[in-house]
Amino acid sequence: MARNYSEITPYIKRMAGIANGNNFITPEMYKEHKVYRGLRDEYGNGVVTGLTEISDIISKKTLPDGTSVPAEGVLRYRGINIRDLVAGFMKEGRFGFEEAAYLLLFSRLPNKSELAEFNKELGEFRSLPTSFTRDMILKAPGKDMMNVLSRTVLALYAYDENPDDISVENVLRQCLHLIAVFPMLAVYGYQSYNHYHCGNSLYIHLPDPALSTAENALRLLREDGRYSDLEARMLDLALVLHMEHGGGNNSTFTTHVVSSSGTDTYSAIAAALGSLKGPRHGGANIKVVKMFEDMKKNINTENEGEVADYLIRLLEKRAFDGAGLIYGMGHAIYSLSDPRADILMRCAKDLAKEKGYEKDYALYETVARLAPEIISSRRKMYKGVSANVDFYSGLVYQMLELPCELFTPIFAMARIVGWSAHRIEEIQNAGKIIRPAYVCVKQPENYIPLEQR
Repeated sequence: MARNYSEITPYIKRMAGIANGNNFITPEMYKEHKVYRGLRDEYGNGVVTGLTEISDIISKKTLPDGTSVPAEGVLRYRGINIRDLVAGFMKEGRFGFEEAAYLLLFSRLPNKSELAEFNKELGEFRSLPTSFTRDMILKAPGKDMMNVLSRTVLALYAYDENPDDISVENVLRQCLHLIAVFPMLAVYGYQSYNHYHCGNSLYIHLPDPALSTAENALRLLREDGRYSDLEARMLDLALVLHMEHGGGNNSTFTTHVVSSSGTDTYSAIAAALGSLKGPRHGGANIKVVKMFEDMKKNINTENEGEVADYLIRLLEKRAFDGAGLIYGMGHAIYSLSDPRADILMRCAKDLAKEKGYEKDYALYETVARLAPEIISSRRKMYKGVSANVDFYSGLVYQMLELPCELFTPIFAMARIVGWSAHRIEEIQNAGKIIRPAYVCVKQPENYIPLEQR
């Protein structure tokens, strides 16, 4: 009889108890040994582990007396303020994903002919090997789209005639292909899941090389392949804002660590996907959406007093999932504001009107206003707190009628650009494997022969 490998057997329970009982590391020991847990000090400042030219994040300013105070958040791509970048392509009525990708990969803004050439190149890369969709996606439908993404990225290694060459030229080729096909891998994975696991109709659309990345994502996802111009531009904006966020975020740091070993591109990106899948990283916007669904189910959301009381109960672990968190509020780096959230909030207003989500949008605004005051009155804070990009992205994806199974893969569709830029930068400048040190706090013990135990 075949074993059920998913079963937690009595043996596993017993041995897990032994493993838990033999872990004597306490939070105090980190302070004792001067170890920054999570590579962050007690004030939330990140431990510097590298240099980058790709992006910069500012969340505080230094006063004349040398002290640092919280400041409005700033995010720069290759030195260019994200607010200016977004304002530039939106004012001209253009899609911004491809322009921002060019900037991050090549460290300068493209002119018209360079952007057109880059768009054409991505369009030509937007295809998968023969029978890949059938053999690697449809024949092995998965329930988790991030795992499907990781698996299919690793599978592309077998179709690459030169997978292990880590020269800049070859890695750039691989990265451009991954940037182009990530929407296909994610959406086809979802269509397979939606058919084989949910019993719905299966439809697979081919991408249009003449369309933008955002347009193709919506075209591939929807049965009729149709979308409004505003819908495509909102998804494009979300992709630009999620594209890159410094070398210190977990998945990008993973890219640096794995790339420093000299491994292939597919392995490095699959590792980054594994990091992004975690609910502490890429899955936060799903939690925001579910939190608001619970709020609407249990209180009168048009009563500001009830909303405030619900937020208090969240912090006191008496509402929603009992985690004591107001999801979408606060960020590891930003304090007074997250520029990505500011941009997304303003631009989402028009979409809310088009899609009939005005009441939901107003509720999000109310929570964004009330939550910082409530959190600061009940928690010890070393910096300010504000809505982060995950707070609004979930609402945007809901308005775009995207399934929640694709929320984190959409994050990956954007962040693959940042990962690619950081992988190339690591290859260009590293030369050493990243190998941090851990302090062993276990005392030496003598070996006891088996018959004496």
